[in-house]
Amino acid sequence: MSTNEVGAPRPRRLRGFADRWPFRRKLNLLVGVPLTAVAVLLAYLIADQTAQSRTAADAARLVRESAEVATLVDRLAAEHQQAVLLSVRHEAAQDGTPSPAAYRTAQSRVDTQIEWVRDAFGDRLPETEAQALRGVEGLSSLRDTVEQGYLPAANIDPAYTHASQQLIDGLGLDRNPDLATTFTGNRLDSLLRAAAAHSAFETGVFSASTGDSNALLEFIGAIGSYDEYVRQADRFARFATEAQTAQLNGIKYTAAQTVISRQFADLQADPGSVQADSPAEVRRSLAAALDSYAAYRDQAETRLAITTSLIGQIADRADSASEEAAWRAFLLLGLALLGLAVWLVLAMLVRRSVVRPVQALTEAARQVADVAERELARVADDDAEDDGPPRLREVPVTARDEIGELAGTFNQVQTMAAALLERQVLSRRNVAEMFGNVGRRVSNLTTRQLALIDAVERGETDPALLERLYSIDHIAVRLRRNADSLMLLAGIHEADLDAGPTALTNVVRAALGQIEGYQRVELRARTEAMVEPEVIGDLTLLVAELLENAVSFSPEDSPVEVTVANGEHGGAVVVIADHGLGMSPERLDEENARLIRRERLDLVPTKFLGLFVVGTLARRMETAVTLSRTPGGGVTAEVTVPSALLVTGSTTGSTALAAAAATGGGPRADEAAPAPSATGPVPSP
Repeated sequence: MSTNEVGAPRPRRLRGFADRWPFRRKLNLLVGVPLTAVAVLLAYLIADQTAQSRTAADAARLVRESAEVATLVDRLAAEHQQAVLLSVRHEAAQDGTPSPAAYRTAQSRVDTQIEWVRDAFGDRLPETEAQALRGVEGLSSLRDTVEQGYLPAANIDPAYTHASQQLIDGLGLDRNPDLATTFTGNRLDSLLRAAAAHSAFETGVFSASTGDSNALLEFIGAIGSYDEYVRQADRFARFATEAQTAQLNGIKYTAAQTVISRQFADLQADPGSVQADSPAEVRRSLAAALDSYAAYRDQAETRLAITTSLIGQIADRADSASEEAAWRAFLLLGLALLGLAVWLVLAMLVRRSVVRPVQALTEAARQVADVAERELARVADDDAEDDGPPRLREVPVTARDEIGELAGTFNQVQTMAAALLERQVLSRRNVAEMFGNVGRRVSNLTTRQLALIDAVERGETDPALLERLYSIDHIAVRLRRNADSLMLLAGIHEADLDAGPTALTNVVRAALGQIEGYQRVELRARTEAMVEPEVIGDLTLLVAELLENAVSFSPEDSPVEVTVANGEHGGAVVVIADHGLGMSPERLDEENARLIRRERLDLVPTKFLGLFVVGTLARRMETAVTLSRTPGGGVTAEVTVPSALLVTGSTTGSTALAAAAATGGGPRADEAAPAPSATGPVPSP
């Protein structure tokens, strides 16, 4: 016994088993499966809300713990200022060594705050943040150097600035997926960076005011830090409320900030005088700067207070989101239980009311459905033979109750649907015939027009007039291409039986002659494969439509590159690349699918008729057309011509031209294809 014979009885047993099921069991299954699916979906939603509640709670905890990091960044900035101040005192000292007491106090506060950060996070401290804390502790060698003698600010600033940035980066707030849905991470990250940038701005202004040998560099750094503060403040405003944005902007409107801004304005007024020329001038500038140093500390305290307050608000919002998610989970659970109970009761009542009368109608309706399915498939297929209007079998009316009325109404609907479908099919056929008639008329007229223009051209010697005639000739050729597209849409296929094999490069040139803006096309011929005569017209129209799209949807000053080369397995490829705006990946996938699948014309959007023509031609010739993104922007269309459509033995250069000459077709001697490196279109008239 064969394998098919062994496996054949199994489908019959399965069908018989399904046929033996009573309608009640089927109805139970019909109700039970959606009920189970809804229960699973509700369970998923409840679990998702619970997870969101936990995530929001974790986010709130992380936000509150980050307040310690903000304090550490502020104290590190204070140590940075003391380091710069001590270095300037070394430079300006006449005798003796300046006291490092204030600098060591700032160091002690930083070290103490590091322990506070570790205690606040505990086991949840991210590894990147732990590494950043170790980086701050690694400033010990720099601290010793600053205490021993003068160190340029250019050597001090990068270390402290890098340490501050690492503390913020170590939290990974803008990359945390749990914080992304509520913008909590971006809001907190931008807040911390804005505060750090403003602190760096103040340090830069203070250092530049001391007039040390690096004052000009400090002034430039202050400008960059202020720009960073403005950028981060704008970023914070995109995620925060108006009240929070106004509170952060309050940093700029304090009395201390007024003093700092005035010093910054003085530095901007005369940047050339920022840097002192002697230790005496440094001492004078340092004394003037120290007079206003209290304003810097007041501003730092104000900024830290505002930052801490905003962090608290962000944490409160995360706590609120956690509570809301928890309430939604409980509410969904209650509604789910109530809905399931109501659904079960209602399903039982409906089941009893319909199971008996429906059983009598089921078999008859199934028979009608089978006949209707075959008829609808027949009349809906554009390629099916015309056997007249659809023939649908009526449902027998065996009862006088509601089920009988349902059967009668179904028959009426079926009759009207058949009439509407017949009218639709007739309308499609009429439209196709109209396309065909219009296409033939336009094609005949353009053929006659081209013949008349050709006769006039042969007898004309005036170059200016010849140029105009060539333009009219080109428009007529484009019009004939539109006529060919119309006939294609009507299902008409007219091949040129007198044509001979033609070089694929000349097919591309012929397509160029059928579009506008062909001057922008650069043709690179790397093969001279010969195309079979019966597909020359279709292939020319296909390439022309793709070239028309490439030229139309790319800037007028950008070229369209066409490459004709050998393909795999003896075939050839035509690659058309433009540099326009291109398409999104989703749009590319949609258009590539449209080029492959069979699609009715009346369902295709009008603006896609060009690609509809390309897809129809590609399927008819069994060629592959693929759209992809051009590097740098634009769309690249690749047409793969299989070896079955090429003249056997055609390859490149003189061999291909010799094959064309032997068959009596192909380009004339004065139209021979250029070398592979040649570029630029030579459109046919």
